[in-house]
Amino acid sequence: MDVYRTPDEQFESLPGYAFDPHYVQQDGLRLHYLDEGAGPPVLLLHGEPTWSYLYRKIIPELTPTARAIAPDYFGFGRSDKPLRPGDYTYDFHVRAITRLVEELDL
Repeated sequence: MDVYRTPDEQFESLPGYAFDPHYVQQDGLRLHYLDEGAGPPVLLLHGEPTWSYLYRKIIPELTPTARAIAPDYFGFGRSDKPLRPGDYTYDFHVRAITRLVEELDL
């Protein structure tokens, strides 16, 4: 699958987004997620056309009592971006998030 990966330096110095990036590999694609805090997990799923940056002000409010996980869907934010429009299906995104939940044992 042909993909585009936004260079990491494009994400440097974003206001209010001083979170460490985390990645999992899924079928040759890199999926990015934020993982902050400890406690019961709260999975923060963004809409379209945004990414985990949406939750930059909410995560610090959650982390005193919860673990905040905010993935970037494939095609968004720091995650890989498949180049064929046909790769972006509902099932594709559901599988990716389901796998992330399983891999992180949420």
